Amino acid sequence: MAALTLQPQLMVGEGWDDYRLIDSGHGRKLESYGAYQFVRPDAQALWTPRLETWRAEGEFVPGSDEDGGGRWQYAAPVPAEGWPLSCGPVKFTAQCTPFRHLGFFPDMAPVWDWMGGQLAGRGDAATLNLFGYTGVGTLALSEYGPVTHVDASKKSVAQARLNAELSGMTERPVRWIVDDAAKFAAREVRRGKHYDGIILDPPKFGRGPEGEVWRLEEHLPGLLADCRALLSAESRFLFLTVYAVRMSSLALAGLMAELFADLPGTIEHGDLAVQEQGDGARLLPTAIFARWRNS
Repeated sequence: MAALTLQPQLMVGEGWDDYRLIDSGHGRKLESYGAYQFVRPDAQALWTPRLETWRAEGEFVPGSDEDGGGRWQYAAPVPAEGWPLSCGPVKFTAQCTPFRHLGFFPDMAPVWDWMGGQLAGRGDAATLNLFGYTGVGTLALSEYGPVTHVDASKKSVAQARLNAELSGMTERPVRWIVDDAAKFAAREVRRGKHYDGIILDPPKFGRGPEGEVWRLEEHLPGLLADCRALLSAESRFLFLTVYAVRMSSLALAGLMAELFADLPGTIEHGDLAVQEQGDGARLLPTAIFARWRNS
Protein backbone atom coordinates (compact mmCIF):
# COMPACT_ATOMS: atom_id res chain seq x y z
CA MET A 1 0.00 0.00 0.00
CA ALA A 2 1.42 3.39 -1.00
CA ALA A 3 2.29 5.38 2.12
CA LEU A 4 1.21 9.02 2.28
CA THR A 5 3.83 11.40 3.65
CA LEU A 6 1.99 14.21 5.44
CA GLN A 7 5.00 16.50 5.81
CA PRO A 8 5.15 18.78 2.73
CA GLN A 9 8.23 18.68 0.52
CA LEU A 10 9.94 21.60 -1.22
CA MET A 11 11.48 21.30 -4.69
CA VAL A 12 13.62 24.34 -5.47
CA GLY A 13 14.96 25.49 -8.82
CA GLU A 14 18.15 27.47 -8.31
CA GLY A 15 18.51 28.78 -11.85
CA TRP A 16 21.29 28.07 -14.34
CA ASP A 17 23.31 29.92 -16.99
CA ASP A 18 20.30 30.52 -19.26
CA TYR A 19 17.73 31.29 -16.57
CA ARG A 20 17.80 33.33 -13.34
CA LEU A 21 15.19 34.73 -10.97
CA ILE A 22 16.90 38.04 -10.23
CA ASP A 23 14.43 39.66 -7.83
CA SER A 24 10.76 39.65 -6.84
CA GLY A 25 8.28 41.67 -4.84
CA HIS A 26 5.15 43.84 -4.93
CA GLY A 27 3.38 41.20 -7.02
CA ARG A 28 6.03 41.00 -9.76
CA LYS A 29 9.22 39.12 -10.58
CA LEU A 30 12.34 40.00 -12.59
CA GLU A 31 13.92 37.15 -14.54
CA SER A 32 16.70 36.69 -17.08
CA TYR A 33 16.22 34.40 -20.06
CA GLY A 34 19.63 34.28 -21.67
CA ALA A 35 20.58 37.80 -22.76
CA TYR A 36 17.13 39.28 -22.06
CA GLN A 37 15.38 40.31 -18.84
CA PHE A 38 11.65 40.40 -18.27
CA VAL A 39 9.16 41.45 -15.61
CA ARG A 40 6.09 39.31 -15.09
CA PRO A 41 3.24 39.45 -12.56
CA ASP A 42 3.35 37.01 -9.66
CA ALA A 43 0.72 37.32 -6.94
CA GLN A 44 2.80 35.29 -4.47
CA ALA A 45 5.63 37.85 -4.40
CA LEU A 46 4.08 39.63 -1.41
CA TRP A 47 7.31 41.15 -0.11
CA THR A 48 9.37 44.20 -1.10
CA PRO A 49 11.93 43.90 -3.93
CA ARG A 50 15.56 43.79 -2.81
CA LEU A 51 16.78 45.92 -5.73
CA GLU A 52 15.87 49.60 -6.01
CA THR A 53 15.57 49.52 -9.80
CA TRP A 54 14.80 46.84 -12.32
CA ARG A 55 16.10 46.83 -15.89
CA ALA A 56 14.13 44.76 -18.37
CA GLU A 57 13.57 44.50 -22.10
CA GLY A 58 9.91 43.68 -21.61
CA GLU A 59 7.10 43.50 -19.05
CA PHE A 60 3.84 41.58 -19.16
CA VAL A 61 0.99 43.80 -18.01
CA PRO A 62 -2.00 41.70 -16.89
CA GLY A 63 -5.61 42.37 -17.80
CA SER A 64 -8.11 44.01 -15.51
CA ASP A 65 -9.42 40.77 -13.99
CA GLU A 66 -7.92 37.47 -12.87
CA ASP A 67 -8.51 35.68 -16.17
CA GLY A 68 -8.40 38.75 -18.39
CA GLY A 69 -5.20 38.06 -20.31
CA GLY A 70 -2.83 40.96 -20.76
CA ARG A 71 -0.08 42.13 -23.09
CA TRP A 72 3.65 42.63 -23.35
CA GLN A 73 5.19 46.10 -23.26
CA TYR A 74 8.75 46.45 -24.53
CA ALA A 75 11.50 48.90 -23.57
CA ALA A 76 14.01 47.38 -26.02
CA PRO A 77 13.86 45.06 -29.05
CA VAL A 78 13.20 41.37 -28.39
CA PRO A 79 13.30 38.74 -31.17
CA ALA A 80 9.69 38.04 -32.11
CA GLU A 81 10.64 34.60 -33.41
CA GLY A 82 12.36 33.73 -30.11
CA TRP A 83 15.93 32.88 -29.16
CA PRO A 84 17.68 29.62 -28.19
CA LEU A 85 18.26 28.58 -24.57
CA SER A 86 19.33 25.32 -22.96
CA CYS A 87 18.92 23.35 -19.76
CA GLY A 88 21.56 20.65 -19.63
CA PRO A 89 21.54 18.77 -22.96
CA VAL A 90 18.06 20.01 -23.90
CA LYS A 91 17.86 23.09 -26.12
CA PHE A 92 14.66 25.03 -26.75
CA THR A 93 13.32 28.34 -28.01
CA ALA A 94 12.27 31.02 -25.53
CA GLN A 95 9.61 33.42 -26.79
CA CYS A 96 7.25 36.00 -25.30
CA THR A 97 3.83 34.32 -25.54
CA PRO A 98 0.37 35.90 -25.15
CA PHE A 99 -0.04 33.83 -21.98
CA ARG A 100 2.68 35.73 -20.01
CA HIS A 101 5.20 32.87 -19.98
CA LEU A 102 8.15 32.37 -22.33
CA GLY A 103 7.68 28.92 -23.81
CA PHE A 104 8.85 26.75 -20.92
CA PHE A 105 8.54 26.55 -17.14
CA PRO A 106 11.92 26.97 -15.39
CA ASP A 107 10.58 25.80 -12.03
CA MET A 108 10.25 22.31 -13.57
CA ALA A 109 14.04 21.82 -13.78
CA PRO A 110 14.26 20.05 -10.38
CA VAL A 111 11.30 17.87 -11.41
CA TRP A 112 13.15 16.68 -14.50
CA ASP A 113 16.14 15.84 -12.30
CA TRP A 114 13.90 13.96 -9.85
CA MET A 115 12.31 11.91 -12.63
CA GLY A 116 15.75 11.09 -13.98
CA GLY A 117 16.69 9.80 -10.53
CA GLN A 118 13.69 7.46 -10.53
CA LEU A 119 14.77 6.04 -13.91
CA ALA A 120 18.53 5.99 -13.30
CA GLY A 121 20.28 3.25 -15.25
CA ARG A 122 17.31 2.64 -17.53
CA GLY A 123 17.34 2.97 -21.30
CA ASP A 124 14.04 1.25 -21.99
CA ALA A 125 11.65 3.08 -19.64
CA ALA A 126 8.36 3.99 -21.35
CA THR A 127 7.03 7.32 -20.06
CA LEU A 128 3.98 9.47 -20.76
CA ASN A 129 3.94 13.28 -20.74
CA LEU A 130 0.35 14.59 -20.65
CA PHE A 131 -0.14 18.31 -21.37
CA GLY A 132 3.43 18.15 -22.66
CA TYR A 133 3.54 21.72 -24.02
CA THR A 134 6.81 22.53 -25.86
CA GLY A 135 8.53 19.28 -24.99
CA VAL A 136 11.39 20.30 -22.70
CA GLY A 137 10.38 17.70 -20.12
CA THR A 138 9.77 15.13 -22.85
CA LEU A 139 13.27 15.57 -24.23
CA ALA A 140 14.75 15.26 -20.74
CA LEU A 141 12.82 12.00 -20.22
CA SER A 142 13.84 10.62 -23.62
CA GLU A 143 17.31 9.89 -22.24
CA TYR A 144 15.79 6.93 -20.40
CA GLY A 145 13.61 5.40 -23.11
CA PRO A 146 10.57 6.00 -25.33
CA VAL A 147 8.28 8.92 -24.46
CA THR A 148 4.68 9.59 -25.52
CA HIS A 149 4.12 13.36 -25.63
CA VAL A 150 0.48 14.52 -25.69
CA ASP A 151 -0.85 18.06 -26.00
CA ALA A 152 -4.06 19.46 -27.45
CA SER A 153 -2.28 22.39 -29.12
CA LYS A 154 -0.89 21.78 -32.61
CA LYS A 155 1.30 24.85 -32.18
CA SER A 156 2.84 23.54 -28.95
CA VAL A 157 3.54 20.11 -30.43
CA ALA A 158 5.09 21.73 -33.51
CA GLN A 159 7.33 23.79 -31.24
CA ALA A 160 8.23 20.64 -29.30
CA ARG A 161 9.37 19.00 -32.54
CA LEU A 162 11.48 22.07 -33.35
CA ASN A 163 13.01 21.91 -29.88
CA ALA A 164 13.93 18.28 -30.55
CA GLU A 165 15.70 19.40 -33.74
CA LEU A 166 17.45 22.22 -31.89
CA SER A 167 18.65 19.70 -29.28
CA GLY A 168 19.85 17.21 -31.88
CA MET A 169 17.36 14.67 -30.50
CA THR A 170 15.14 13.95 -33.50
CA GLU A 171 16.25 10.31 -33.43
CA ARG A 172 15.07 9.86 -29.85
CA PRO A 173 12.03 7.51 -29.53
CA VAL A 174 9.30 10.12 -29.00
CA ARG A 175 5.68 9.90 -30.17
CA TRP A 176 4.35 13.44 -30.74
CA ILE A 177 0.56 13.38 -30.41
CA VAL A 178 -1.97 16.21 -30.80
CA ASP A 179 -4.94 15.09 -28.73
CA ASP A 180 -7.07 15.82 -25.70
CA ALA A 181 -5.01 14.45 -22.78
CA ALA A 182 -7.97 12.97 -20.89
CA LYS A 183 -9.38 11.23 -23.97
CA PHE A 184 -5.96 9.87 -24.89
CA ALA A 185 -5.38 8.48 -21.39
CA ALA A 186 -8.82 6.80 -21.42
CA ARG A 187 -8.06 5.15 -24.77
CA GLU A 188 -4.68 3.91 -23.48
CA VAL A 189 -6.48 2.30 -20.53
CA ARG A 190 -8.84 0.49 -22.92
CA ARG A 191 -5.80 -0.68 -24.90
CA GLY A 192 -4.29 -2.17 -21.76
CA LYS A 193 -1.16 0.01 -21.95
CA HIS A 194 1.24 0.56 -19.05
CA TYR A 195 3.98 3.12 -18.49
CA ASP A 196 7.02 3.20 -16.25
CA GLY A 197 6.44 6.86 -15.46
CA ILE A 198 3.83 9.57 -16.03
CA ILE A 199 4.07 13.33 -15.74
CA LEU A 200 1.01 15.54 -16.01
CA ASP A 201 0.70 19.30 -15.78
CA PRO A 202 -3.00 20.05 -16.32
CA PRO A 203 -4.25 23.62 -16.70
CA LYS A 204 -6.89 25.19 -14.50
CA PHE A 205 -9.12 25.52 -17.58
CA GLY A 206 -8.60 24.49 -21.17
CA ARG A 207 -10.05 23.19 -24.41
CA GLY A 208 -9.12 20.14 -26.45
CA PRO A 209 -8.53 20.11 -30.22
CA GLU A 210 -12.26 19.49 -30.84
CA GLY A 211 -13.50 22.02 -28.29
CA GLU A 212 -13.52 19.66 -25.31
CA VAL A 213 -13.76 21.64 -22.08
CA TRP A 214 -11.36 20.91 -19.22
CA ARG A 215 -12.01 22.13 -15.66
CA LEU A 216 -9.40 21.01 -13.16
CA GLU A 217 -11.54 20.45 -10.06
CA GLU A 218 -14.18 18.61 -12.10
CA HIS A 219 -12.03 16.46 -14.37
CA LEU A 220 -8.77 15.79 -12.49
CA PRO A 221 -10.07 12.84 -10.40
CA GLY A 222 -11.13 10.92 -13.52
CA LEU A 223 -7.88 11.64 -15.33
CA LEU A 224 -5.80 10.60 -12.33
CA ALA A 225 -7.82 7.38 -12.04
CA ASP A 226 -6.96 6.59 -15.67
CA CYS A 227 -3.31 7.39 -15.00
CA ARG A 228 -3.37 4.94 -12.10
CA ALA A 229 -4.68 2.27 -14.48
CA LEU A 230 -1.71 2.99 -16.77
CA LEU A 231 0.73 2.15 -13.95
CA SER A 232 1.69 -1.24 -12.57
CA ALA A 233 3.47 -2.43 -9.43
CA GLU A 234 6.71 -2.27 -11.46
CA SER A 235 6.20 1.35 -12.60
CA ARG A 236 8.53 3.98 -11.14
CA PHE A 237 6.66 7.28 -10.71
CA LEU A 238 3.82 9.68 -11.37
CA PHE A 239 4.33 13.44 -10.99
CA LEU A 240 1.40 15.89 -10.93
CA THR A 241 1.80 19.68 -10.90
CA VAL A 242 -0.98 22.23 -10.54
CA TYR A 243 -0.71 26.00 -11.05
CA ALA A 244 -2.93 28.96 -10.18
CA VAL A 245 -5.61 27.22 -8.15
CA ARG A 246 -6.98 27.69 -4.65
CA MET A 247 -6.09 24.16 -3.63
CA SER A 248 -3.66 22.52 -1.21
CA SER A 249 -1.00 20.04 -2.26
CA LEU A 250 -2.37 17.85 0.54
CA ALA A 251 -5.67 17.65 -1.38
CA LEU A 252 -3.82 16.36 -4.44
CA ALA A 253 -1.95 13.84 -2.32
CA GLY A 254 -5.16 12.71 -0.64
CA LEU A 255 -6.76 12.00 -4.02
CA MET A 256 -3.64 10.16 -5.13
CA ALA A 257 -3.55 8.10 -1.90
CA GLU A 258 -7.12 6.93 -2.52
CA LEU A 259 -6.51 5.96 -6.15
CA PHE A 260 -3.05 4.45 -5.61
CA ALA A 261 -3.90 2.47 -2.45
CA ASP A 262 -3.10 -0.88 -4.11
CA LEU A 263 0.39 0.17 -5.26
CA PRO A 264 3.61 -0.04 -3.26
CA GLY A 265 5.79 3.01 -2.75
CA THR A 266 5.38 6.51 -1.34
CA ILE A 267 3.14 9.51 -2.04
CA GLU A 268 4.59 12.95 -1.33
CA HIS A 269 3.36 16.49 -1.87
CA GLY A 270 4.47 20.08 -1.52
CA ASP A 271 5.53 23.20 -3.39
CA LEU A 272 7.68 23.99 -6.37
CA ALA A 273 9.71 27.17 -5.93
CA VAL A 274 12.45 29.16 -7.65
CA GLN A 275 15.28 30.74 -5.70
CA GLU A 276 16.37 34.32 -6.32
CA GLN A 277 20.00 35.10 -7.06
CA GLY A 278 22.39 37.06 -4.85
CA ASP A 279 22.45 38.21 -1.23
CA GLY A 280 19.25 37.73 0.75
CA ALA A 281 17.82 35.44 -1.91
CA ARG A 282 14.29 34.26 -1.22
CA LEU A 283 12.16 31.38 -2.47
CA LEU A 284 9.26 32.28 -4.73
CA PRO A 285 6.59 29.53 -4.77
CA THR A 286 5.23 28.72 -8.22
CA ALA A 287 3.05 25.60 -8.05
CA ILE A 288 1.88 22.71 -5.89
CA PHE A 289 2.60 19.08 -6.64
CA ALA A 290 1.88 15.53 -5.61
CA ARG A 291 4.04 12.59 -6.64
CA TRP A 292 4.10 8.82 -6.31
CA ARG A 293 7.39 6.98 -6.40
CA ASN A 294 7.97 3.24 -6.25
CA SER A 295 10.99 3.35 -3.96
